[in-house]
Amino acid sequence: MQIKELTIYSSKIKEQSEFYAQVLGLPQIEESANKLSFQCGKSILHIEFNADTSPYHFAINIPANKELEALNWLKSKVKILKDGDREIQDFDFWNAKAIYFYDSDQNIVELIARKNLNNPSDQKFGLDQFLEISEIGMPTTDIQKKYDRLARLTGIEIFDGGFERFCAIGDEHGLFICIDKALKDWYPTNDKAFSSAFEIELVEKGKAYRLAYKNGKITPLGKPNS
Repeated sequence: MQIKELTIYSSKIKEQSEFYAQVLGLPQIEESANKLSFQCGKSILHIEFNADTSPYHFAINIPANKELEALNWLKSKVKILKDGDREIQDFDFWNAKAIYFYDSDQNIVELIARKNLNNPSDQKFGLDQFLEISEIGMPTTDIQKKYDRLARLTGIEIFDGGFERFCAIGDEHGLFICIDKALKDWYPTNDKAFSSAFEIELVEKGKAYRLAYKNGKITPLGKPNS
């Protein structure tokens, strides 16, 4: 699954503009009083104004060998979210290493180096190595219902997990991170997980889909395009 565009919502458009454009330095492709858009590798991140919002979790793929360089690059810009004393989190079961930080809305942003993608780089780490948005959190109280809906709409498959507490749906290029918000909080901070509304444009098996997640429900926006 490829995440082409992701839209999240914020009550702090000015602060988010400063964070993504100035602190991180992402290329800004749209700016207005109510909407921001940033290029994030192959993906586009949209941030739209909404006075009533709650935090998100999303992840960005980086080259498979760049977690240490990414950490050093980030540390001059943001506070790293640790697990104990660890700044780089090692997910042996996914053959991946990740770094977490907050943006201006307390969204948990993750840079993840997935070794299985075999995409090392010999270039110095920088923004050009933000490859793609690869995860969006989808907290719920019924994981199986959300999976069944996604599978019916797009044919997407389970990558890891099950229907009780945690289920990653998609593949290493793009995942819905579906957790039971009554049983599990966000790693590594144990922040409470909310069913925060988002819109997504994705490509699965050569077809493009637009979906909205709002009030805990998944709704297709238009018809699939091949």
